[in-house]
Amino acid sequence: MSDSPREALLARIGRGCHDHRWRVLIGWIIAFAVIIGLMSMGSGYSTKFSLPDVESQHGLDILQQDFGGAGAGITGTIVFKADQGVQDPTVKAEMEQLFTELGQLPAPLPAIRVTSPYSPEGARQIANQGSDAGKIAYAQLELPSDVNAEQAVEVRKAIDERLPEIDGVQIEIGGSIFAEFAPPNSETLGLAFAVVILIIAFGSVMAMGLPVGTALSGIFVGVGLTTVLSHIIEMPEFTQFIALMIGLGVGIDYALFIVTRYREELHAGRSEADAVAVAINTAGRAVLFAGTTVVISLLGLLIMGLAFVTGLAVGSAIVVAVTMVASVTLLPALLGFVKHRVEVTRWRGLIAAGLVAVGLLGAGLKVANLAYAMFGLAVLVLVLGAFVPILKREVPHRKPPPVERTFAYRWSRVIQRRAWPAVIIGVLVLVLLAIPAVSMRLAFSDEGNYPDTSTTRKAYDLLAEGFGPGFNGPVLLVTRAEPGTDPSAAQKVTAAIQGDPGVAFVSPAVPNDPTNPTAYQWFVIPTTSPQAVETTDLVTRLREDVLPPATAGTSFDVLVTGGVGVNVDFSSYLASRLPWFLGAVLTLSFLLLMVVFRSILVPLKAVIMNLLAMAAAYGTIVAIFQWGWLSDISQVEPGPVEPFIPMMLFAIVFGLSMDYEVFLLSRIKEEYDNGKPNDRAVADGLASTARVITAAAAIMVFVFGSFLLETDRVVKLMGFGLAIAVLLDATIVRMLLVPATMELLGDKNWWIPKWLDRILPKIDVEGTKHDEALEFELASAEEAGEDEPEREPVG
Repeated sequence: MSDSPREALLARIGRGCHDHRWRVLIGWIIAFAVIIGLMSMGSGYSTKFSLPDVESQHGLDILQQDFGGAGAGITGTIVFKADQGVQDPTVKAEMEQLFTELGQLPAPLPAIRVTSPYSPEGARQIANQGSDAGKIAYAQLELPSDVNAEQAVEVRKAIDERLPEIDGVQIEIGGSIFAEFAPPNSETLGLAFAVVILIIAFGSVMAMGLPVGTALSGIFVGVGLTTVLSHIIEMPEFTQFIALMIGLGVGIDYALFIVTRYREELHAGRSEADAVAVAINTAGRAVLFAGTTVVISLLGLLIMGLAFVTGLAVGSAIVVAVTMVASVTLLPALLGFVKHRVEVTRWRGLIAAGLVAVGLLGAGLKVANLAYAMFGLAVLVLVLGAFVPILKREVPHRKPPPVERTFAYRWSRVIQRRAWPAVIIGVLVLVLLAIPAVSMRLAFSDEGNYPDTSTTRKAYDLLAEGFGPGFNGPVLLVTRAEPGTDPSAAQKVTAAIQGDPGVAFVSPAVPNDPTNPTAYQWFVIPTTSPQAVETTDLVTRLREDVLPPATAGTSFDVLVTGGVGVNVDFSSYLASRLPWFLGAVLTLSFLLLMVVFRSILVPLKAVIMNLLAMAAAYGTIVAIFQWGWLSDISQVEPGPVEPFIPMMLFAIVFGLSMDYEVFLLSRIKEEYDNGKPNDRAVADGLASTARVITAAAAIMVFVFGSFLLETDRVVKLMGFGLAIAVLLDATIVRMLLVPATMELLGDKNWWIPKWLDRILPKIDVEGTKHDEALEFELASAEEAGEDEPEREPVG
């Protein structure tokens, strides 16, 4: 009976993975081995990003074609401060030796163009003003523009190995290309909290271990595929860490929903195979819907038309897709091994899980001795558990209370009785949190946001000390000139630039050929740091107000480029495309929910609440990362918001929000369709799903929030943004606004014009049709006197 031809495809997949669990497990082990082999080739993560058709890109093209690539590559610095003066014979000899060696690094290391402060062209690289005159200097390092992250790490190692030790001399390595980047280990903190939350919420070690194990398996394969694909698609170097962060959150989420439904089916009396089939066909169907939505929303970033953003989106989407596949294939196979033991927790397993959680906490906090001790004790407890009777005993389970006595049910009733105040309070809180978002400034932070202890930050501070704050973000100006152009025209441009109050220094026009120049470039030092809004304003003034009059009557078309120009153009481009992306995602959200729930008002409410929650998350990000609120606690240096962060956050949180939306509203709709009045359907639906949604959201908040402890600003910002967005969505939206607004609208929640209902495609997210078919078959078998499939006892 259980393998009826009427059984849905997903149910057959779940049952097949359960019945052929060894084949599925071996298949995943083979996938692990293949990924390990492919990853041995290394990664191709990029340290640069391709630009669209903007002014700064055209300027880089001129630098590449007319100046031999000088200024168009990736730059760094060797900054040094000598108490005895940089011209001291010992200091000069040692540093010149270093610069010579760096300019002659052996293959396969990339060639470095080194401009020494002791060379004629580097004469301005020695501080000549203030108390540090003659004491601070730097060498300019330039790598080819196609250097990847792994090559940059090798170059950094080569520099470290050659740095001399000179009494009274401080030597630092500047430039983000050479920045020390330790892979995040905060995911272990997230795992520690996930273990504790799952055990508390579900009282089962197996119910905890299966979601975590499934998520980690999917993440490993997904990140491995992303690493391999980085050789083909341009991906920023932090792609794998953001993908890991997202995969860990959604992977545990998805597997948790399926395991929860599996346990419910066991409690209802189904056999393990039938329980797996129903769980995959119902919760697994919702997982596929939610996961596909996340993937689609991430791939929606492709409309931005930037290789940098495309790589980030594709890498993250791959990890989400693989964790989703693991949830509906690997997880059913693991359930086939575990069977009813998912309901059984023995003291040995509970104690060992607790020790593992403490060990993960120690690993995340980099207390290695604690981690090793806890992991060792966990193994010891498991071994002793086979012999010590008390450790072999089962942990007693608490009988779940009736729905009417649960906190979620009572909470829903309180909110429903005070629906208008709940809506007003919820909206007011979100609006207040969203106010700072109006002041969001999209731009790239600079090296001044690195930790005070890093050599990158120390080099940045030394340059600012010796040459001024704007020295860390020079602006390059370039132009092509017709042969025979009067050199005085270039001098006119220099004078005009020098007259701007935001310019601290401008070099004379530098021709590409002293005798017959066809291009010129200028080196401009602003009075403010690279990430300062005043520097952005300077770029705008140069382009719109200063250069047009200065080049009037000439053939010059002076272009503002260099790192500052690139950042300004990149940020402006993304900001201009952001509304289109948000509009596309919200439209997709509305259409998908309308198809699923056959309603106009339910998806409309979801879109509005999603927009409010994201605006509140953006506002909180601005307050913490841009304004510097709570910086003593968060250890965040104030700066602008990286321009791709809002899009990534919206794409990811949109998918996660759809996850919770479908899981909650589908249960409410099920209760409503079964004849319950709207108010009772809302209360019962919330009570039935609150535990899983709360546990899943708490796990993601801790997983994402733990990345706030990292040193990399982008990872910090992304983790905090995801954590606060999920927190707001799972609390104010799901637990406050949804029950309140659904109470106020009553039966109108499920209204849809008949003509629209007829033309919309049918999507059975919860798989209830198969559920009904299975019940019908079991009932038919009983009436015909057939035996039901043999069931193993639960517990």
